[in-house]
Amino acid sequence: MPRWLRKNALAVAMFGAFFVFLALQSVFGWQSHNEELTEFGAAPLSWPAYLATGHFAEAVFENWESEFLQMGGYVLLTAYLVQRGSAESKPEDETDRPEDDERRATAASPWPVRHGGLPLVIYRNSLSIALLLIFAGSFVGHLFGGTAQYNAEQALQSGAPPISSLQFLGTSDFWFQSMQNWQSEFLAVGTLVVLSIFLRQHSSPESKPVTRAHAETGA
Repeated sequence: MPRWLRKNALAVAMFGAFFVFLALQSVFGWQSHNEELTEFGAAPLSWPAYLATGHFAEAVFENWESEFLQMGGYVLLTAYLVQRGSAESKPEDETDRPEDDERRATAASPWPVRHGGLPLVIYRNSLSIALLLIFAGSFVGHLFGGTAQYNAEQALQSGAPPISSLQFLGTSDFWFQSMQNWQSEFLAVGTLVVLSIFLRQHSSPESKPVTRAHAETGA
């Protein structure tokens, strides 16, 4: 394996799987959407045309929305809350780690740490900020894609006039789509938090070492 690939294998595997599954989602979604159109006597769409529909945008962004809400919320919550015995929690009596203190900055530390002031304040919280900003963008994408899909369905089924994104935001449809994903994300993370107290996966940083006691918190 080339050195670059070996050093970046985890990211390559994750993003590689993402692109493969996104492509497959688009193909199966296209086929499913065309079946729906045919049922209502409408002309089927080409695959490129399908990628610009609300059907595709809604399906993609409602899932991204829940993932980044979960990840951003989790990063933020683990900074302040602990779970005794979990590999996903910092030690019970820990606040900031010693390395979080900007007074320990070295020449190799990132620029905002060495600069101080507002750049440091932002940088100290930049991971959760970035994840929650992606959540916000995905939320908007879900809203616009969902509005387009809702209007397309209404036009096909009943010929009803289109509604605005603000109106769609107030529908139970939109919030049902969001909540069915949000609840599953937090269930999955909560399950990992608790299972990592008692169960192990050797070599994984998401698990405590195999020999660690159940009551010991943190990796």
